[in-house]
Amino acid sequence: MYKVGIDIGGTNLRCAIFDENMKMIDVFKTPNDQSLGAEKNCDKLIDFIKNSGKDIASIGIGAPGPLDAYTGVILTPPNLIGWNNFNIVKYFEDKTNIPTKLSNDANVAGLGEAILGAGRGYESVYYITMSTGFGGAYIYKNELINGISSCAGEIYNMIVNEDEHTHAGVNKGSLNEQCGGYGLSIIAEEIFGRPVDSKELFDLWHQGDETATKLVERTADVAAKGIHNIGCVVDPEIYVIGGSIANYNPDFVELVIEKAKGYYIKPEYLKWKPVQFSDDAGLYGAALL
Repeated sequence: MYKVGIDIGGTNLRCAIFDENMKMIDVFKTPNDQSLGAEKNCDKLIDFIKNSGKDIASIGIGAPGPLDAYTGVILTPPNLIGWNNFNIVKYFEDKTNIPTKLSNDANVAGLGEAILGAGRGYESVYYITMSTGFGGAYIYKNELINGISSCAGEIYNMIVNEDEHTHAGVNKGSLNEQCGGYGLSIIAEEIFGRPVDSKELFDLWHQGDETATKLVERTADVAAKGIHNIGCVVDPEIYVIGGSIANYNPDFVELVIEKAKGYYIKPEYLKWKPVQFSDDAGLYGAALL
């Protein structure tokens, strides 16, 4: 019997088939066409599954939040146009007759890394993604901790300062708005007086630009406070950190960790590893749902 893992992204949709040993044996990628809406986009994935010729036991889906993992509904994701209040679990089960589960994209990436990747062998794993958004997931004894409203570990909405930057569904001064690539581009544009995306910001930092250095130092301090807050609540054995910003700027992650140690009560217990699966972590974790 085979398992399917699906990664719903604002730009692309990906679907992978895994064998009983969790080896990825096939993968399908297609653009998320915003003009088609949720159902027709999902039909492309469903066609791939039906035409695979494999005996599929289960389907797991990772999608951007906010969502309700218990009812299988994607709620109001800011980067998925036309997907609001879409019961994706029911849609897949009705179309395939295969048991399906849903969770947040950061959650499934964390689950994949905790069980099969960089967090393997640790009892308590906290996964952080530093990418377009800034999110997290908590996995304890190989079990994803969801909470009553599917929001456990969702640090993207954790308030870390009084900054006014925000967009739909996110608190002002939250980690996502202060440290995610999207939020950073807004802050950087105001500071530089021109459009500056997160990639250019970190490039300028590496080149020694003074303005970029001040903003990156500030961002690292805010992210460090977020990690300290996580430590206060769950005190994980290991942090696994990934996402495009972390993957391409490991020196930034080191800066964040060093600053976080300054806030930790016992800094010697703050341990971290980079992700093992990179962009595929979500596919592995979704299949494990």
